[in-house]
Amino acid sequence: MHDDPITFVVLGLAVILAAAKIAGHVAGRLGQPAVLGELLAGVALGSARYAGIPWFDGFDSDPSIAILAHLGVIILLFEVGLESTVRDMLRVGWSSLVVAVLGVAAPFAFGWAVGALLLPERSVYVHAFLGATLTATSVGITARVLRDLGRTRTPEARVILGAAVIDDVLGLIILAVATGAVAAADAGRALSYGEFALTLVKAVVFLFGALSLGVYLSPRVFRVAARLSGGGVLLATALVFCFLLAYLSARIGLAPIIGAYAAGLILEDVHFRQFVDRGERQLEELVHPISSFLVPVFFVLMGMRVDVTAFAHTETLGLAAVLTVAAVLGKQACALGVFGQSLDALTVGIGMVPRGEVGLIFANIGLGLTIGGVPVVDRAVFSAVVIMVIVTTMVTPPALKWSLARSRGAAPTSRPAL
Repeated sequence: MHDDPITFVVLGLAVILAAAKIAGHVAGRLGQPAVLGELLAGVALGSARYAGIPWFDGFDSDPSIAILAHLGVIILLFEVGLESTVRDMLRVGWSSLVVAVLGVAAPFAFGWAVGALLLPERSVYVHAFLGATLTATSVGITARVLRDLGRTRTPEARVILGAAVIDDVLGLIILAVATGAVAAADAGRALSYGEFALTLVKAVVFLFGALSLGVYLSPRVFRVAARLSGGGVLLATALVFCFLLAYLSARIGLAPIIGAYAAGLILEDVHFRQFVDRGERQLEELVHPISSFLVPVFFVLMGMRVDVTAFAHTETLGLAAVLTVAAVLGKQACALGVFGQSLDALTVGIGMVPRGEVGLIFANIGLGLTIGGVPVVDRAVFSAVVIMVIVTTMVTPPALKWSLARSRGAAPTSRPAL
């Protein structure tokens, strides 16, 4: 295999994709999201080396597979952005805004406190990344449960889904600031208040500037692209948009996923109606096969990077347990932002609990950042975060079903009291 580097890559992809799809199928049959199966498949592949099976060694450290995984994250955030629009953000209302702000502020504070309490010897950057990881919300898991139960049009669903959009934006801004602080520390200096403000301003200006400019430019770009003949023009134009904003985001010191997410938010069905009118499929349908290939590579690799030997240490398990409690309680603070007697606050709080893929993305960025050659997030802390993600992902579907059934059953008895 040493004659041609591509040989090892294609073998790795074959193993990773087969494991991801089989594990995703099993997870679905058990009532769990496919992403959980993909993550556990990676943990199993990575653990094989400890059982004396070296067949999968090197997949998680191969640079070519790592690039495909990073590309998968960019496509994933682009796809998540496509599920919402800038107009959706403007329509969510004050209740969703307050829910989102509380759902970011409280988990960040709890995560920082957990780091300071259980990892006092670690730098504040570790504490900050733990807080940033807890701010994430994987609303896709909640949306799947709501859709399966036919409750996507309930007031609680609208608040949850609207808050999740703002939640993602605020979480990405926090990630940008934390990454800027680590970059400054790696250069041997602390992030000054001026640099902190500059990083924050860059993140806010880029996000909202890209959204504002993109809403104006994208219809015109797609109108010109629609004049091109041949197939695949819509997908190619959309990916150009995604990759260009990801590049610009990286150039100004932000994570590329911020630009990819902004690109997804910008694009709306009305922008490429001409393509659909001439027989092309919707953009989400065109992107889905690409994400089906690349995104599982990311999640399996995240699982392979979990150090299962760390599970033998009570410190790692203790950190995972406390992080999980903080993750659940932090999102319950969202209930304080629920306005209106017709809304069930507990349902909203539970719907914001799962961390899923977004939490893993944040933790992986911390795993890749270093200060003086030392990773900000080491394998033990990363493993604890993965456990937290798994638990919050698993408990949300049954908890949300119970809460929705409880609120639906309680509704008729509450009316006579009004």
